[in-house]
Amino acid sequence: MSRIELDRVVVTADTAEGPLTILHETSLVVTEQRLALIGPNGSGKSTLARVLNGLVLPSSGTALVDGLDVDRDGREVRRRVGFVFTDPAAQLVMPTVAEDVALSLRRTHRDRTARRAAALEVLARFGLEELADRSVHALSGGQRQLLAIAGVLAAAPDVLVADEPTTLLDLSNGRRVADLLFSLPQQLVLLTHDLDLAARCDRALVMESGRVVFDGPAADAVAAYRATA
Repeated sequence: MSRIELDRVVVTADTAEGPLTILHETSLVVTEQRLALIGPNGSGKSTLARVLNGLVLPSSGTALVDGLDVDRDGREVRRRVGFVFTDPAAQLVMPTVAEDVALSLRRTHRDRTARRAAALEVLARFGLEELADRSVHALSGGQRQLLAIAGVLAAAPDVLVADEPTTLLDLSNGRRVADLLFSLPQQLVLLTHDLDLAARCDRALVMESGRVVFDGPAADAVAAYRATA
């Protein structure tokens, strides 16, 4: 497992009224296979998650992934930590399904023919091979989310951060995506409002107003959150 370390990390944003603290001072070490982040909207979950691969940089403090600083070593950190957004439209940028996965393989497969072949292999692992030449805009919601995950995993990250990946899906597709995520060998950081899903993790952080207010076994964290919700 990767070792994720936050040491006194604070994230602020400039506003017309002055600096606003989005994430208050946070220190933690994560080595578990599956970590859930739960809490209400605006609690700081997404900000904390984005710090883990440098999409958001600490205003102060340090964030390390296997000893690599998310600020100083951002490119290498992003190779190790993949990020799946709530809405797959935010990351599906190529015209067709195969082209979108191939985009993630540019660094490892320089030859165009070899890159497409590798993309088709990735799609086959996710049951999407028959959709290879279909427009990404013609996919169902579940297919788009699976494709987004496939594209991120094609780059073989060590850690996958999934930001509410089932929120926009119906029950059937939500279960399909959830079961896929929990079957992966990658270390998983899962942001979710689905408390049953969170309880399947090894550890969970409950967040409120930019602070971690509970940190412990997932089942205990879910119980603590339910008691205050």
